[in-house]
Amino acid sequence: MVQRILEAADIESLDPSAIPRIRTPERLAVFAPRAARLRQLASRNNPIAGYLRLMAALADAQQTVIAGFKAQPPSPELIASAQQYSMPLIPALSGARDPAWRDVLRQLLDKVEAAGPLTPPLAALFARLRELDADALEAQADAIFAQRFDEVDPASAPFIVAALQVVWTDLAADIDKRAVPYLDTPGLCPVCGSHPVASVVRVGGAYDNYRYLQCGLCATEWHMVRSKCSNCDSTKGIAYHVVGSPEADAQAREAESKNAALKAESCDECHTYRKIGIQAKDYDFEPFADDLASLTLDLLMGAEGYQRASPHPWLWPERASDAAQAGDEPA
Repeated sequence: MVQRILEAADIESLDPSAIPRIRTPERLAVFAPRAARLRQLASRNNPIAGYLRLMAALADAQQTVIAGFKAQPPSPELIASAQQYSMPLIPALSGARDPAWRDVLRQLLDKVEAAGPLTPPLAALFARLRELDADALEAQADAIFAQRFDEVDPASAPFIVAALQVVWTDLAADIDKRAVPYLDTPGLCPVCGSHPVASVVRVGGAYDNYRYLQCGLCATEWHMVRSKCSNCDSTKGIAYHVVGSPEADAQAREAESKNAALKAESCDECHTYRKIGIQAKDYDFEPFADDLASLTLDLLMGAEGYQRASPHPWLWPERASDAAQAGDEPA
């Protein structure tokens, strides 16, 4: 008698008590909620409120574009190869991307421009982006994915990333969760291989009270146990930090930390941090939006000697040296 050995994904699908490993995005339920959350956070006297409103307009444009967009899916052969070698199914760093993303970029620029008057610097940036040829745009995409900071234009990077997000989110939405392999590098997105932007402890249904990392590119989420560094996988020296009231006493600061919906999770092994949100304390928490809007927490972590594990896709450092200084305000 031959007995088939079940793969981990097969075991998970058979066990109703198993923690869901992957949350793939819903094509039309990523960008609209993100835009709404950005506007909500901008209304709370945020120091970068103007930028958050601009990015909300960009997320609105993404929502409109993805509704009428369909990316070229990966071939069955590529999926089989990725599964065999424990690689991402649609890797961002492969260099083989759907050229349609460049047209998506132009559509996004048009829609943001139509949403309201642009400042002169922003109008000049849009004109510059429209003038870039295919080779220049692809080179910027390569540099962004590889995080070669010296080659990334921080002003245009958010808009280039936004176009790429439309493509990869569309692709990720069609992925069968059971087809997603376990990566040898657990801190990267198992669908596209990109870095997570932040994590969230979710509420409701099968995901209740579990922590998920959210990909900054394709919006896929994957489970990771709490009190574990999402950068180096260490369980040592994990701590949580919040922005508290300077005049608060020790007891009040402890209460602030306990009740905070957003915290920075630091690791003393690799001296990096990523943010984590608790949906039970703020149901509207959206990892991508809340990470972008919490620049004060980044400044606090920089002052305490920690670096961001990876930059926010819509807020890049001005210079390469800034990438090593999490406390310096990005451009």
